[in-house]
Amino acid sequence: MHVDLPLAELRQFHYEEPEPADFDEFWRRTLAEQAAFPLDARITKVDQELTTLDVFDVEFGGYDGARVKGWLIKPAGAAGPLPAVVEYIGYGGGRGLPVESLAYASAGFAHFIMDTRGQGSSWRTGDTPDPAETPPANPGHLTRGILDADRYYYRRLYVDAYRFVDVAKGVDGIDPDRIVATGRSQGGALSVVVGGLRDDLAWLAPHVTFLSAFRRALRVTEQGPLGELKRWLAMHRTKADRAFATLGYFDAVYFARRGRCPASFCVGLADLVAPPSTVFAVHNDYAGDKRMTVWEFNGHEGGGPEDQLRVIREVRAL
Repeated sequence: MHVDLPLAELRQFHYEEPEPADFDEFWRRTLAEQAAFPLDARITKVDQELTTLDVFDVEFGGYDGARVKGWLIKPAGAAGPLPAVVEYIGYGGGRGLPVESLAYASAGFAHFIMDTRGQGSSWRTGDTPDPAETPPANPGHLTRGILDADRYYYRRLYVDAYRFVDVAKGVDGIDPDRIVATGRSQGGALSVVVGGLRDDLAWLAPHVTFLSAFRRALRVTEQGPLGELKRWLAMHRTKADRAFATLGYFDAVYFARRGRCPASFCVGLADLVAPPSTVFAVHNDYAGDKRMTVWEFNGHEGGGPEDQLRVIREVRAL
């Protein structure tokens, strides 16, 4: 069942809500402030019962220097220089266990997986707390600090994602010219964010991108995390404009307008978590070379393993 506009209209859809006038200044200021905190990346080899792959526990200084976890998985004994796949995780999930993420390292790449602060308890485990205190929010993360862009949860997470690329670039045996960013849903949005904030990525692969075109999304669905936002807005009905003003600094559409490296998107036409029009809004405004894979009969799972195979083929071609 298709849940949004006809495909021909989706291909022409653009999100018309204006971005904040100081969007670029907000992110320049944010990254300048965060540069004062050392990255202090620590890469420690660990035994995870995998004889063909080497696994490393990763820890680094994210937003405000808070320690963020991750994994590095690569072919056993590989000397490099290896291409690196930097992966971000979907809403509610964490870095999990290495045995859950074997495809990219098995294909011969270095695979960096970033934990998601404060998440990792809905569908895959995580190990990174979010130490920041915020005003009352709907259960979940989408509304934490939503009335203040400086205190909003995603400001912290977006900075973590940005700095995780610096971790990957600093590891011996990684080819700095072949670093790609990918992820599904929230993770897809994070890959678009880093692609919009950086100019040193080789390629992006955002799958069923979430965190985009928020007002449009709420006109189509209230499933998944968008339900948290809808319930918060219904409870704090006089504060909706302030909430959307904050969300403007974190909308993946506006980061896409600043992306320059090639990107390969995908969308599920039956997706009620990241509605197709919101995914196309990111793709259609993306400034670099781009293409879209359409999964006509799929929902938020998109292409599933087919998306992973697409990434593997593209990284090998770099």
